[in-house]
Amino acid sequence: MIVITGGCGFIGSALIWGLNRRDIEDILVVDLLQTDDRWKNLLNLRFKDLINKDAFIEKLERGALKKVDGILHMGACSNTLERDTEYLLENNFHYTKRLALWCIKNDVRLVYASSAATYGDGSAGFSDEHKLLHQLKPLNAYAFSKHIFDLWAYENEYLGKIVGVKFFNVFGPNEYHKGEMRSMVLKAYQQIKETGSFRLFKSYRDDYKDGAQMRDFIYVKDAVDMVLHLYDNRHLNGIYNIGTGRARSYIDMARAVADAMGKELKIEFIEMPDDVKDRYQYFTQADIKKLKNPMGADYKKETTELEDAIDDYVKNYLMTDDPYLGKGRG
Repeated sequence: MIVITGGCGFIGSALIWGLNRRDIEDILVVDLLQTDDRWKNLLNLRFKDLINKDAFIEKLERGALKKVDGILHMGACSNTLERDTEYLLENNFHYTKRLALWCIKNDVRLVYASSAATYGDGSAGFSDEHKLLHQLKPLNAYAFSKHIFDLWAYENEYLGKIVGVKFFNVFGPNEYHKGEMRSMVLKAYQQIKETGSFRLFKSYRDDYKDGAQMRDFIYVKDAVDMVLHLYDNRHLNGIYNIGTGRARSYIDMARAVADAMGKELKIEFIEMPDDVKDRYQYFTQADIKKLKNPMGADYKKETTELEDAIDDYVKNYLMTDDPYLGKGRG
């Protein structure tokens, strides 16, 4: 049995989709369902059971679950605007520690979600080399809660036994419940559909024109392939970036969305809030040398071009009668 925590969420449900494509359905979904529509992410997916996250950890630690082959731990509070640090630490740090210690003790494969947010403003680079972890300076409490688990695992020499993945700007089907945390791709689609234009922050740096701020946008289907590659190869451990390794501008992204919709691109540049200016990232790009290294993870598959990925997302999901089901999860 494979356990997926956060299985009703964006990346968690996409991982179920990825496993289903392999005809794997002996899956235990772990999540905390509240008042949003994330339950719809499980429509048309195959799994054996669904359990609350607190009930799961209690059963796991007392040995009340049948054989667990591996855990894909995607569950967390992922709201970068969350200010309750104690809540973040309980969900993102302490809970992950309990899972890691159980997996190490029982020789069970664990892949956990760290975050590219741990890189802070990017001034220390975006390398996933462990020796550089202490140089990173997260900019918010969410990133801090992820970063201190990475440090804890590193200091206790557990990174040689588990896998951490740092997701960059993932977009794609099943992110609809995420509110303000939804991708800029989805925000662009919704704004263009509703108003005919897309709002972007102005640039306050001379080296970046308005809209030329850059992100490493990665399609969720590519992210799933990367995570499952790391899960499959048990000799691979440590932290890996999950991205394309190619930064693209917000204007590139918005143009691809408008083109997929058959619309003319219109952009309104707006003022950036004062409380955001000091924490705003102008550039992110995953260093994926470790993931691609033939002597390391040896991930060979090329990621989908941004324009092709957005075209698939828009036409086969967002513009269909039911984006949760789309035109099939091909």
